[in-house]
Amino acid sequence: MDISPEVRENRVGHSRAAAERYRRSDPQRHEARLRQERGETFPDSPGMLAARATRLIQRNGVPVEAALEATRGDSLDRPRMHERIVGVAKDLQAWSFLPRGVRAARTVARISVRENGRELPIGTGFLVSPRLLLTNHHVFPGAGAATQAVAEFDAQVTIDNVPGVSTRFALDPGGFFLAHPDLDFALVLVAPDADGRPAGETFGWNRLSVQTGKLVIGEPVNIIGHPNGRLKEISIRENRLEVRLDAFLQYQTDTEPGSSGSPVFNDQWEVTALHHSGVPETDDKGRILRRDGRVWQEGDGDDAVHWISNEGVRISAILKHLATLPLDDAARALLAEMGPESGLQRTTVTPTERPGGIGPAVGRGSFGAGRRLVFLHGRGQLTQDPARLRRYWAAGLNGGLTRAGLATVAPEDVWFPYYAPRLAEAMRAKESRPPPAWEATGDAVAAGAPGSTAARSLYGELIVEASARAGMPPGGPAGAEGLADTVRAGLSWLANTTGLDRLVIAGIFGDVAAYLDDRRIREAVLECVLQAMPQDGRLVLVSHSLGTVVAMDLLTRLGPDAGVELLVTAGSPLGMDAVYRRLLAGGPGRPDRVARWVNTWCPLDPVAIACPLRDHWAGVAAEIPVANPASRAHDIEEYLAHPEVAEAIGTSLAAPAPT
Repeated sequence: MDISPEVRENRVGHSRAAAERYRRSDPQRHEARLRQERGETFPDSPGMLAARATRLIQRNGVPVEAALEATRGDSLDRPRMHERIVGVAKDLQAWSFLPRGVRAARTVARISVRENGRELPIGTGFLVSPRLLLTNHHVFPGAGAATQAVAEFDAQVTIDNVPGVSTRFALDPGGFFLAHPDLDFALVLVAPDADGRPAGETFGWNRLSVQTGKLVIGEPVNIIGHPNGRLKEISIRENRLEVRLDAFLQYQTDTEPGSSGSPVFNDQWEVTALHHSGVPETDDKGRILRRDGRVWQEGDGDDAVHWISNEGVRISAILKHLATLPLDDAARALLAEMGPESGLQRTTVTPTERPGGIGPAVGRGSFGAGRRLVFLHGRGQLTQDPARLRRYWAAGLNGGLTRAGLATVAPEDVWFPYYAPRLAEAMRAKESRPPPAWEATGDAVAAGAPGSTAARSLYGELIVEASARAGMPPGGPAGAEGLADTVRAGLSWLANTTGLDRLVIAGIFGDVAAYLDDRRIREAVLECVLQAMPQDGRLVLVSHSLGTVVAMDLLTRLGPDAGVELLVTAGSPLGMDAVYRRLLAGGPGRPDRVARWVNTWCPLDPVAIACPLRDHWAGVAAEIPVANPASRAHDIEEYLAHPEVAEAIGTSLAAPAPT
């Protein structure tokens, strides 16, 4: 493959830098090998194992049922449970592994340059949006290098092993071009075809994610590219991630040097890195060595180099860099086409005005056999219109009911006790007490802490317990001293292993602590809810987050004419010791007046970290684990949109009256 002197010089420079990083990371690689010899299949940190396991479940990379079955029989701590889940995903590939690989392969193109009437292949690239192609900086050192280049899709053999028909797209670096020499990436606009269609509409594109959890040490990687300009080839599964650095991944594969610009996939065909260089063996002076042990010279060619590993640029590092660039609206709009997980979509927050005199949204009627459907919301809804919130809940439920083939509900028929203003008012009355010493952290820990000293202490207890259940090592990170550091480290751990914002997590646990700790706050909330509840009928009570705790207390206060046919708890903290021990009815145990209880939880939801409830509330609730999007893991609309959750509610509403 003919390449320009500039491209060759850049490639050699990146190879030398990769060799130096490989040398510096040798202690990490040595430790990983020792841990593997001791029987650890995936010698990664507990946090990364937790993030990987939850992402696998959330993305259906492993069936929830298979994950539960693999972890049910033994008494496992969370790191071992997470490793078991990752192992299931590695060993058992669904039939869709192959067609999804074919789909991913169509996004990969051979990059060639036009020169004297010929097309000379110089690397590989792949679509990361309908119109943007990602490759290496050393393939395109500048926009000018891309001007005469083409991206050739479907440059591959057919199922009969004969060359197929490829499709060429011109590149448009004048319309968009970004590159970074140290991260060795170039992002360029692909011109549309003759009919004006973007390349991604024909060949698809890879949805990049800035989130963690896509790969752990010891897992396989898969690479699709055009080594040395040949037709498309694949290096699949017999490759392992060795070391994860801040901006690079190092892995053992059988790729060739000409694979520059290829996507590095995990087994779920998510892009984890941009392949950019082989790692050559070097001597003590940093000189590249040949396979025969002699010092490599420029004229020897890449085939003579003794390659010992490979290196790719982490996709998350590229996305984080792109997010920092000062770009105009047109360029930012192009980046936003990469999708929501890229972190490059701009969001405009419009403040919601608080309507005057807002109160509970009371249902107008009942369902069959005198049933009442009641939604009991969680925290953080102070500025919301209750009627609007009710519509959102109903929309989520109706989506799930439609998928389950059941009749939908009208929002106006749903009862929606709205207690957020009363909770906020009661909490403000308690904020005159001085904060404890550990609260002076200046971060999200302080932002979520409730007003009273006792409630703040419980708030810290909740975060510490939740982070321990999420796999944080005992005592937290090295250097943590006292409750302040432990709470801060626990909150960071929960955010890093679930993907939910620290302020959101802190706010939820802060409200739970305030409600559970202070009798006057609890009574104010319960009084508000009781005033807006139906006083008779068969209740289908659907609760969320803090609302599940309120619901359990509420069951001790309902009048004799109201029975609960179905209790649904979603995203609930009821499995935490610090929560169920403080319920009015005590716990754990099913309230007598509840005929049926369904608990639904997502492994990514830090509030439901102690689920399934059967670990504590033995045999009291039917468990429905679900996979919510990472950015909406705690959202009630996502929980209700799952057909298995909606079906439990819909069948209860439509059931004939008991005889």
